Order: sequence, then C-alpha cells, then structure tokens
Amino acid sequence: MQYGLILPNFGARLPPGDLVPLARHAQELGFHSLWTTDHILLPQRDAQRFGWILEAVTTLAYLAGHTSTIRLGVSCLVLPIRQPALVAKQMATLDTLSGGRAMLCACVGWSAGEYTNLGIPFRERGQRMEEALRLLRTLWRSAPGQPVDFEGRYYSVRQGIFAPAPHQPGGPPLWIGGHGPAAMRRAVGLADGWHLSSLPLETFRPLARRFRQACGARRRTLSLRARLSYDGQDRQAPLQGPEARLVDTLQAYQEAGLDYLVVDFPGSDLASLQRAMERFATHIIPRLETP
Repeated sequence: MQYGLILPNFGARLPPGDLVPLARHAQELGFHSLWTTDHILLPQRDAQRFGWILEAVTTLAYLAGHTSTIRLGVSCLVLPIRQPALVAKQMATLDTLSGGRAMLCACVGWSAGEYTNLGIPFRERGQRMEEALRLLRTLWRSAPGQPVDFEGRYYSVRQGIFAPAPHQPGGPPLWIGGHGPAAMRRAVGLADGWHLSSLPLETFRPLARRFRQACGARRRTLSLRARLSYDGQDRQAPLQGPEARLVDTLQAYQEAGLDYLVVDFPGSDLASLQRAMERFATHIIPRLETP
C-alpha cells in the first residue's frame, strides 16, 4: 500500500509559508505523495470548511520547486467547473516541470452554488465530466506536433497543437472521486483509479468488492482519503488511534482491496502536524503487512 498526505491548503490551518517545510518533511519521512484540495468560489452557505483555500494546481506547482521525489496530486479537482483544455495544460506543465510527479483526481463536486457562481449548469455536471475526461486523455496522448481534433457537446478542438506532452507517457495518473455508481463507472471506463473519501470500513468493503468485480482484468487503483484521529476527538474520522488499533484497521482496509491511503492528519500548526506525520511513519507504516 502507498501513502499520501493531505496538505492543509484550506481552512487557514497554517500560514502559507509553512507548506514548504511540511512538504519537505513528508518527503523525508517517505510519504509517496502530497495532495491539495480544490474549490474556486463556494457560496457562503457551503464555505464553512473550504471558503479559505489556496488554488490547488498553483499550490502544487509552487511545491514542485521545493521538493524532488514526492508525487503531487489534487484530491479532488472539480473538473466540470473548469475548462478542461486548461486543466490538461496545467497538469502537463506540472508533470513536465516536476519530472513526472503529477497526479490528478477529478470529481463532479457537490455545491450547486459553486456551479452557479461560475456560470456552469449544475444539472449538466455528469455529462460535462465525462466529456472533459475524454478531452484530457485526448490531449495528453496526442502525437508530438500533430494537430488534435475533438468534437463534443460542450468542448470542441479543431487542429489544436498541444505541446509539450506530459512527462509521463499518456499523462498523469487520473483517478475519479465520488462514491456513487456513476463515479465508479467513470473510474473503471475512463480513468486509472477510484478515489473514495471518509468511508468507514463497513461502507468501504462492499464498494471495493463491486469495484473489483467491475474492473475485471483491468488494473485500477483503489484509494481512500481519510481523516485520522489519534485521541478520538474527531468522531467522524474513519481512522482512530492508538497505533495498535490503527494498524488493525488499516490491515482490514488493505485486505478489503485498498491500494492507496491519503491521510488528513490532525494538527493546528506546523509542529503538531509534523509530529502526527512522524508518529504514523515511524510506528504504523512499518507494522502494516505488505500485500
């Protein structure tokens, strides 16, 4: 199993300058990836957690220059509220400048008000999502120097030149966020993996089983974003400590089919976040069974 870290680019938990030492420390501890969270313009009624937020891709581009090996992803980018050709260019540029470290998880989002604020019909989000995913892949996989044609209901490209190509052949790994049947179908048919969020083990198990059955022989990554609480004060966190309990819980997730865990660690400042990361890297990861 691989391990990522949710960066606190939202909620004003840290001064923005603390993201650099946090990212570097995660790399030193051996975490595989860093993940930002995405929103653009939530209405006040939906903005309790994510009203204060640094733009997801820009933040990763900044951190790419301060790290060297750790991968850089978005969990999850609300794709239908963005122009997909621009997303394709941003992620290809990030991948090129970072030496092939970019990852992307895309989702349809949940705030109808954010769609309204950005002038995109909320009812069209599913259709826009699928067309945008196809356009991302078309651009990332285009032959060098060859014009691209793409004709869809929402997006059209005629004799477009997309260069440079991403560093990773075919483009960055592309996952789909969301828990519903449509998200799973997109993950199986249009992407490289399925990214679930905040699911307790008893909910995760049947979804993982259905996903593996739908994938058949196709290799797809199954990942989970989850908050962690060592002291039990966050009762909604799927991962509850102490260490022995966390090891047992994570082994059960792994046996159920989890490939990739992205952890949202507790902490209200840089020092407490770093201690939580160190505790996990030192006392939990080495005790987990390797599949």
